[in-house]
Amino acid sequence: MASEFIQPLNSLGPAVKENGSDQDPDNQAKKDYTEGRKFLSNGEYTQAAIAFHNALRGFEEQGDQAGVANASDRLGDACLARDEYAMAIANYQRACEICEKEDDSFSVLALNKKMAIAYRKLGDQEKALELLYDTLEHYRLTNNPQGAVEALIAIAETYSEQGEKLKAADAYRSVASIHARFKHARLAEEFNQRASSLEQGE
Repeated sequence: MASEFIQPLNSLGPAVKENGSDQDPDNQAKKDYTEGRKFLSNGEYTQAAIAFHNALRGFEEQGDQAGVANASDRLGDACLARDEYAMAIANYQRACEICEKEDDSFSVLALNKKMAIAYRKLGDQEKALELLYDTLEHYRLTNNPQGAVEALIAIAETYSEQGEKLKAADAYRSVASIHARFKHARLAEEFNQRASSLEQGE
């Protein structure tokens, strides 16, 4: 599981600063959002989901689109942690729509990666692959080899889940070639070995 793919929405800016210094004491939505973050970081996912749901309603009433996007994203994280994958996707998609309107490609990227995880958990590898290839294309366009490696590993794992061993092997070979280009001989060899194992049906 590519756990490094889980990250909070950041490009729109958090609804509440990390230290909470700008918290408006009269803004219940921001208070709920801050509370939800605490619950989420403490692993209290049910309480986090309730708090983010309340924050979401509050931001909707205020017409605060950045708040809606951030609360939807975090509510998605809480649902993902609770194995409620369809609910997680619905919340991520809502945040994604707002980010797309704002032309915020980096937040869309973060959301796509998390949606890909949820689709894989639901057994919808085709949809996951569609998002992962979008992610890979973003990393190629922004010349981010580390991101491309992460995306390719997730693509290989997803193909493996489908039983598409040769496609998974191709993805691992692509990872190996990126590492080879950067003189990471040990890692290049490791991913070539993974590819060989799959090709030999191991």
